[in-house]
Amino acid sequence: MGLKHDLVVYTRLECESCEEMAASMHKAKEEGADLVELCIDDFTFSHISQLELLLKQRTLPSIVSFRPKSAINSDWKKTCIQVLKLAVELDVEFVEVDTEVVCHQVVAELMSSRSNSKIIASTYVINAGNPPTKDTLCNSIINLQSTGADIIKLVIDVAYITDVAPVFHMLTHSQVPLIARAAGDRGLISQLLGPKYGAFFVCGSLAGKSTPGLPPLTSIKQVYKLEYVNPDTRVFGVISNPVGHSKGPLLHNPAFRHTGYNGIYVPLLVDNVKEFFRVFSCNDYAGFSVGIPHKEAAVRCCDEVDPLAKSIGAVNTIIRRPSDGKLIGYNTDCEACVTAIEDALRERQKTNGHASNVSPIAGKLFVLVGAGGAGRAIAFGAKSRGARVVIFNRKYVSCEALPYEHLNDFCPEKGMILANASAVGMQPKSDQTPISKEALRSYELVFDAVYTPRNTRLLQEATEVGATVVSGVEMFVRQALGQFKLFTNGLAPVDFMRRIVYEQF
Repeated sequence: MGLKHDLVVYTRLECESCEEMAASMHKAKEEGADLVELCIDDFTFSHISQLELLLKQRTLPSIVSFRPKSAINSDWKKTCIQVLKLAVELDVEFVEVDTEVVCHQVVAELMSSRSNSKIIASTYVINAGNPPTKDTLCNSIINLQSTGADIIKLVIDVAYITDVAPVFHMLTHSQVPLIARAAGDRGLISQLLGPKYGAFFVCGSLAGKSTPGLPPLTSIKQVYKLEYVNPDTRVFGVISNPVGHSKGPLLHNPAFRHTGYNGIYVPLLVDNVKEFFRVFSCNDYAGFSVGIPHKEAAVRCCDEVDPLAKSIGAVNTIIRRPSDGKLIGYNTDCEACVTAIEDALRERQKTNGHASNVSPIAGKLFVLVGAGGAGRAIAFGAKSRGARVVIFNRKYVSCEALPYEHLNDFCPEKGMILANASAVGMQPKSDQTPISKEALRSYELVFDAVYTPRNTRLLQEATEVGATVVSGVEMFVRQALGQFKLFTNGLAPVDFMRRIVYEQF
């Protein structure tokens, strides 16, 4: 059972029975896996013949691995060696040996007895409060190389996204075939960007079996198309915390391919934005979307800030200028939101026969919920159009501010505009809303910056009371178009990107 691809996509199968393993293997094949890792330590068997049957019936090329789940004793080691020897006898494509529990002599025995199997020597690098360094990883690699195995494998425990940088260094400079994976949510880019640094194995997770640090199998080939990533690929991404809700990769990656631009856009779960930019400082890291809660802190990381973004006090886009590597901050949220609201109001005015060239926001009482980075941009944009802005949160852009708890009782006039710039109503808490349905009767238009889900509870209830509604999806696509132009120095397939958003979101 041979492998036909330069980049091998695999997934780990942790199953207890032959039936479950067979079903999972079929599912992995459907989702695009080239290879599966059969984690035999999870497999329940009373006799080795059951395992033999499983290995003979495999439908995909496989790695056989056997790792301890608890304390190691002599019986466990005996079983482990028995399993690995059986895998070699049956010509399983890859047999993985954990060098923390099995001595180098066993590796040598497997190497001498194998016919076609490739032997992988692996180890797990534990963080234990100390982030991995080039030196510690280099020492681990030297130790693994000394086994004489065909391939070496490192699984590294990481606490921060910046801990992944030494992993990329090892991939680039390793003299032997190396499989590397950073474990945990912040290790995701080790798989998504690994091929840029020479990785030939990429691990993904089966649908319904999410694993921190592993992208879904389907996304590897359908969204990111990692088989096309190479050393010249420029890296873009969304810096946020949390970041799992972002739809940016679903939009920007197809747009890069559509325009023929050699780029990849990935989720970046960042805790300290300043440290992130310090570590990932090369020109290959070319541009970033900035999400919650970093939009204000990111301003201080920029070498230069566009005048609009400086006035707002928040950036949602950062570009690394190729000529000198300096970080330039922009804000595409402001115009994206305000123009979306203006267009919706103008459409309503046309329907009522009251079209005008003046901004339909001018003179309106504009009620804003939330005053983070997105809220700052929306407030600034609305005020620049002549709106009377009231923020239910903190005081910004010379506007009146009121306590959030008073929002339901706030009704100085009818025909107001409501904009939710908070995270209230975002998945997984999509049953929440920042305001009561009854209070919504005072608003002519309701905008929600939340776009997961697309039709939030706030928008549903606003529609029910007769208000015009504007989804966060519309703001998302407009700000994304602005970002994409900055990323690519002008390229932006408007119709293509709009179609993706409204078909897939």
